[in-house]
Amino acid sequence: MLRQLLSRALARRLAADAHYCATPIFAPATAFIHRQSSLFSSSSSSQIPDGNVVRHLEDEDVFNRSLSSEPSTTVSIDRSGLCNPPEHSHEPSSDSELIKHLKGIIKFRGGPISIAEYMEEVLTNPKAGFYINRDVFGAEGDFITSPEVSQMFGEMVGVWAMCLWEQMGRPAKVNLVELGPGRGTLMADLLRGASKLKNFTESLHVHFVECSPALRKLQHSNMKCRDEDSTGDGVEKISVSTLAGTPVSWHSTLEQVPSGLPTILIAHEFYDALPVHQFQRTPRGWCEKMVDLAEDSTFKFVLSPQPTPATLYLMKRCKWSSSDEIAKLNQIEICPKAIELTQTIAERISSDGGGALIIDYGLNGVVSDSLQAIRKHKFVNILDNPGSADLSAYVDFPSIRHGAEEVSGDIAVYGPMTQSQFLGSLGINFRVEALLGNCTDEQAESLRTGYWRLVGEGEAPFWEGPDEEAPIGMGTRYMAMTIVNKNHGVPVPFL
Repeated sequence: MLRQLLSRALARRLAADAHYCATPIFAPATAFIHRQSSLFSSSSSSQIPDGNVVRHLEDEDVFNRSLSSEPSTTVSIDRSGLCNPPEHSHEPSSDSELIKHLKGIIKFRGGPISIAEYMEEVLTNPKAGFYINRDVFGAEGDFITSPEVSQMFGEMVGVWAMCLWEQMGRPAKVNLVELGPGRGTLMADLLRGASKLKNFTESLHVHFVECSPALRKLQHSNMKCRDEDSTGDGVEKISVSTLAGTPVSWHSTLEQVPSGLPTILIAHEFYDALPVHQFQRTPRGWCEKMVDLAEDSTFKFVLSPQPTPATLYLMKRCKWSSSDEIAKLNQIEICPKAIELTQTIAERISSDGGGALIIDYGLNGVVSDSLQAIRKHKFVNILDNPGSADLSAYVDFPSIRHGAEEVSGDIAVYGPMTQSQFLGSLGINFRVEALLGNCTDEQAESLRTGYWRLVGEGEAPFWEGPDEEAPIGMGTRYMAMTIVNKNHGVPVPFL
């Protein structure tokens, strides 16, 4: 598992220069379409389970001897088996504003906070969150995402969106929503590639769900937006992307995106940053792992002595799994916000029509212990200098499926399939061949490298450079899942 984590982290963060080529995408894409088709704003309202619930869990042998009121104990974190142990700074330093804030929360409550709350503050605290006031993407940032690796990724996602639009009956108006769009690279590549299909691009209104002011500015620039006056319909900001003449709006939460129109939603590497709760099996049952202050005022892990609100989600996750699967695990990660977000998406797709595409690294099963921190492309200690590193965790795809199916019988969930299967079925092989026929040697090398990173597995066999710079394929580490309104049929490429 640790090797998988490290390999996945390296695959996700390796830098690559994206080269945009002039060869039209639509020779292969249009033919493919013809062949195939002609931020949540609510928080958990959970309550701490009562004794009847705990006894019910005991009857099902999920919690062993259940959660008692024994004193909390410190969790021992053994990192001796890591191939690349996280770096930890032992040099004295003054506390940042975020660290002071976290310590203040713990002291005010007189006890530890959940890992999920710690993670949420670290990533999205309005004043000092990791994502809020800086560009964290690219070679000079902390990690690299698939759209930054190659223009082909956004183009293939565009093919998926166009195919779904065809299956929806070519509606005249569509909300194209992206959650956590980063620099806006994926959407820019999508619109650039689709710009010749005017009927499609003229139907779109792009909606970015983004809480970071710094990233909003980057998205505005990369989408080559021209500002226009607001229409006064409650939309926070309206611009027009000159890439395809498409209006673009920004929102802080998904709920702020206007409803009533068919929705095509893209969530690429968004779910992995949602806060997770961790539970650990102990002699007294499953206990939630928490963050507390040590005697020297540093952060440490402890176990909760009592049931916590997240226990309800743990119960639900266990019921979605076989007893054999749970029995093999000593730790379980759950993400209530992922379930809640998925249900919000499913409800909108059920009422308005459309579909959602979720691409992320994760498992088609229960996630055990995947939370990790990345700073400047290196694996570091999760509790070391919070706010200076990206925190992310594997996505639990079965939870997404069950969460969506719970709220509506009008939607269908397909996948997950590997990113390699997804991109391959959409025509990336044809696209890379077309691009290679019309580029320089330098661009060709970048295309081959980017292609391997998107669909390959392990180190690229063609690499002749330094071993430490070898492209690592993420084609099987990332997975794709879609949620669609049943009226549209089975979406491409999940046929």
